[in-house]
Amino acid sequence: MTHAKILLPSILFLVMVSCLPVSKETIVKNESPLSYADPYLWLEEVEGERALTWVRKQNATTLEELNTDPRLKQFEGEALAIYEAQDKLAYGKIRGDFIYNFWRDEAHVRGIWRRSPVKAYLENKPDWDVLLNFDELAELEGENWVYKGVSGLPPAYDRFLIELSRGGKDAVVVREFDVTTKSFVKDGFFVPEEKSSVSWINKDMVFVATNFGPGTMTESGYPATLHVWKRGEDLAASKEVARVPVANLGAWGWTIFTSENAYKVISKSKDFWSHEILLLDENMNAKTLLLPHDADFQGVWKNQIFAILRSDWEGSPKGSLIAVDLDTDVKTDVFIPDSKSSISEFNYSSTHVLLTIQRDVVDKLYRGSLNGDSWILDELLLPAGGTLSINSADPLNPDFFYTFNDLITPTTLGYFKNALSEPKIIRESPARFDSKDLKVTQEFATSKDGTKIPYFLVSRKDMPHDGNNPTLLYGYGGFEVSEKSEYWSKMGKLWMEKGGVFALANIRGGGEYGPGWHQAALKTNRHKSYEDFIAIAEQLISNATTSPKKLGIMGGSGGGLLVGSVFTMRPDLFNAVVAQVPLLDMMRYHKLLAGASWMGEYGDPDDPIEGAYLKKYSPYHNLFPGKKYPMPMFTTSTKDDRVHPAHARKMVARMLEQGHPVMYYENIEGGHAAGANLKQYAMMAGIEFTYLHQMLMD
Repeated sequence: MTHAKILLPSILFLVMVSCLPVSKETIVKNESPLSYADPYLWLEEVEGERALTWVRKQNATTLEELNTDPRLKQFEGEALAIYEAQDKLAYGKIRGDFIYNFWRDEAHVRGIWRRSPVKAYLENKPDWDVLLNFDELAELEGENWVYKGVSGLPPAYDRFLIELSRGGKDAVVVREFDVTTKSFVKDGFFVPEEKSSVSWINKDMVFVATNFGPGTMTESGYPATLHVWKRGEDLAASKEVARVPVANLGAWGWTIFTSENAYKVISKSKDFWSHEILLLDENMNAKTLLLPHDADFQGVWKNQIFAILRSDWEGSPKGSLIAVDLDTDVKTDVFIPDSKSSISEFNYSSTHVLLTIQRDVVDKLYRGSLNGDSWILDELLLPAGGTLSINSADPLNPDFFYTFNDLITPTTLGYFKNALSEPKIIRESPARFDSKDLKVTQEFATSKDGTKIPYFLVSRKDMPHDGNNPTLLYGYGGFEVSEKSEYWSKMGKLWMEKGGVFALANIRGGGEYGPGWHQAALKTNRHKSYEDFIAIAEQLISNATTSPKKLGIMGGSGGGLLVGSVFTMRPDLFNAVVAQVPLLDMMRYHKLLAGASWMGEYGDPDDPIEGAYLKKYSPYHNLFPGKKYPMPMFTTSTKDDRVHPAHARKMVARMLEQGHPVMYYENIEGGHAAGANLKQYAMMAGIEFTYLHQMLMD
């Protein structure tokens, strides 16, 4: 699980543009018709002297208080031991004859990128060859490099594009790397730091979406233009092949390499949920695919286009996976969900479509094949009751890995030689916490409008229903993201093992039951998410699992908005709140970093109707001096160039102004994950869980 949840759809890439400096002194009014005076705009200047002085003061106050508690160092040490464990599963991607893996441990804080022959890896005797050491690279180049990802050029996979971030930001430097020489390519493809995407077309040509100057970045901070860049050509002279208006979300391009073809794909995205998908032919002529604009494009395989529908289309209900033949435009239904099921993952190998279906948020895995004009789905016999995920599926390879786990069961890594074979267990992760006396159950609460809302509950097998159990409720509820029963070692070690009950909410706004579940809480229906979350909290109290003095809530990013909104609405229900890298000022979110890209999710603050609605629940605007709130903790990162740190800064400043108790910690680096390396992740875990123990266990 992760709290870095505000992401683009899977077809797109990294996010966000830096915020323009805001005056440190001047009080400015929002341009919205619902304008208001904001005395804390100076906190929006990310690295302004006045703002950072304020941040350091709050950090010092928080650490001064927490450092008196011996649990801080204990929890930090326990978290670090998990992060740096040498017996972690080394997940990898099959690329040609090798397994590629990114690895971090005590000796490699920033990490190493390495590979092993597939055969040795499958025999549990990996022969790792380090290709790039990011600790050494950072020291050599005097940069705070954070690894962000690689993409290889098939079928040889001798060249890779490597993304490097300074301090963990979404903005990356892209550099071409030669694995045969273990070095960056002299005069190779190189794109300076930006919110770019760069992807292979062939060895001498790439797609580039980046900042090409005025008018080439959208208001959301994404590239508005897509270019095809040839080796040896000046980047500025590369050919533009797509453009969107700056009011739109952005433009991206990538190539899907299969054994039959290499499909060059362009996405021209109007907003988060509306995309025009095009294919380029060999002459770079574009053809728009016959799909509804709100469809979630999944890829091209064996001349079939795949998409998950977000609305009914040509007889197929929303939530369905469809395939459209590129030659005939004939549509077929691959999977049609019922009211209890939805598509969790879509992948394909060289031989089969691989489909993960969740039913009441529990996964099953199917292989699919086209038989005439209909699709046949066969269930793969794998463990049940938790989360299944395909790992390393590649349309050039019949073989793939899968993982299985649940909230108290460590991850099993398995392997299919092909989708017709029997699965083989490769490795099983050691347990990171003692779960022998724990159980996982699935419960359902009834929301205000009568909708049944599922949640997972981890508790002692003999838990007394006396209202005295320290309980932490976690939620997200946005962007079609499903919260699933997955092994969360940090939560298990620092909370569940130590007597805490954990509840994982599956509220509307997420993807647990498909597009309809998400759409039920869009824009002016966002309150449905909050009502669902409150209903779970009320049930935990009414059935004496816990009580308000023993109940805490946690969420990150959009989940930080969730817990920020809920604790201001119903402070009587909770005694602890952890809001990680949160959105909180919903009247200015669209003017801060990537915020404009989320208006399709939350609404437009400048619209009279949507703006009035947003202001009703915006946490920053719903704090009142005479009201009693639980003491919350807000954590964020200076280097978060996705959700602006000013959301948390301003919320804390307003609470202090009104005399409310509050705790705050801002990591000076780390990006949207709030940490740039394993030690920083552990430090943040120690801070958050020491606070939770103080508030709920003492």
